[in-house]
Amino acid sequence: MPAAPTSDPDYEFSADTSRVDVQRVHALLAEHAYWAAGRPLEVHAAAVAGSRNYGIYRRSTGEQVAYARIVTDGATFAWLADVIVDPAHRGRGLGTTVVTGALADVEPLGLRRVLLKASDEGRVVYERLGFVPLDDPAPWLVRLGS
Repeated sequence: MPAAPTSDPDYEFSADTSRVDVQRVHALLAEHAYWAAGRPLEVHAAAVAGSRNYGIYRRSTGEQVAYARIVTDGATFAWLADVIVDPAHRGRGLGTTVVTGALADVEPLGLRRVLLKASDEGRVVYERLGFVPLDDPAPWLVRLGS
């Protein structure tokens, strides 16, 4: 897959899972994402291993500054999860870039739907990229784990 364009030439997008800095992403999520609070590193590593993974990296240092993952059956459905941008690098369009790149990566699969649970702060980014509230969320159910 070609690299997604970034709004800032100091950064690059990658869909190469081998580049993901699992410990850094875990730390970003633990410190800045309410939905991942308390997630053990081992659980996070398993989630990365079972997902398609995307990152934004500083060209000068290779440091990972943004992350997203998609969980999918590869045919009908996907879930966009764990979208995070290091607070020191926000305001440069990197969240939009990592989500755009992730969606472009799964576009050839012809999925019927891509879902996500949007945080208040990220909602505007997702809406600009075509996400809309479910017309009828009533049929959707969830079974929560322990």
